[in-house]
Amino acid sequence: MDAGKWRGHIALLSANVIWGINTPISKTIMPGYLPAGALNYFRLVGACLAFWLVSLFCKREKVSKRDLWLLFWAAFFGVMFNQILFLRGLAMTAPIDAAIVATTAPIITMIVSAMYLKEPITWTKVIGVVVGMSGAILLISSSHHGVAGESNMWGNLLCLISCFSFAIYLTVFKDLISRYSPVTIMKWLFLYGTIACFPVLYKDVVSVDYASLVPDAWWRIGYVILFATFLSYLLVPIGQKNLRPTTLSMYNYVQPLVASFVAVLIGLDTFGLVKGIAGVLVFSGVYIVTQSKSRAQVLAEKSGTKK
Repeated sequence: MDAGKWRGHIALLSANVIWGINTPISKTIMPGYLPAGALNYFRLVGACLAFWLVSLFCKREKVSKRDLWLLFWAAFFGVMFNQILFLRGLAMTAPIDAAIVATTAPIITMIVSAMYLKEPITWTKVIGVVVGMSGAILLISSSHHGVAGESNMWGNLLCLISCFSFAIYLTVFKDLISRYSPVTIMKWLFLYGTIACFPVLYKDVVSVDYASLVPDAWWRIGYVILFATFLSYLLVPIGQKNLRPTTLSMYNYVQPLVASFVAVLIGLDTFGLVKGIAGVLVFSGVYIVTQSKSRAQVLAEKSGTKK
């Protein structure tokens, strides 16, 4: 494995570990201190300010007008549409349903990659996705006992569409992401997201009783903004530049694993055989997908056979 791929794997693993830790932290913020929409908008605004501040100390990259337009659509599918639909879906359906629907992301990404990038759907890739998904579903099913919520078809559908939205972002905009630095990409994505999401989320933002927010709540909000948004989204483009879309989406399965481990550490859950098996399945699935052949490898083999 070359250095670029190693960087991609380390970046994606780190980002998803951060997101996994973010799950129990966010649950302690919502809805006690903030509604979901307000926390989501804080993430957008906070990360936007951080990316633009950091960009002042980086080499300036000129972005063409055409690419600025493409970045808007990248923001639409990767930040705005994806997040808003998932939040609305989560509000309508049971959390366990939303989590299980989210495990379809690698399957959707694999299909979109096959259609748009002509990436082959190999048996190795399919087996890896199924193994990883089974581990994630096993873990989610064993970790959500007692969580309130009623299954809702429309809520589940919104969560599913949000997965399609993010799959489009990972696949269609891969070349665009590769042309610029992570800071340049993210400062524009979050600027567009901050502006476009304001009309949708402002009611949640103004409904917050800011005087009641204790210092501990602000520290947790700070983690969500600086680590689970700014740092993690800084790492994602590194993975996008070096890894295939299906491999990128497979790392989603690490999140429930990390969230479960953190819950065990802080006494909110217990570790058992089921969680151990689920962890093995998740990482086995990720490894199997990384061993699948890319389009370039398949074409090279066909070319060699013809010779």
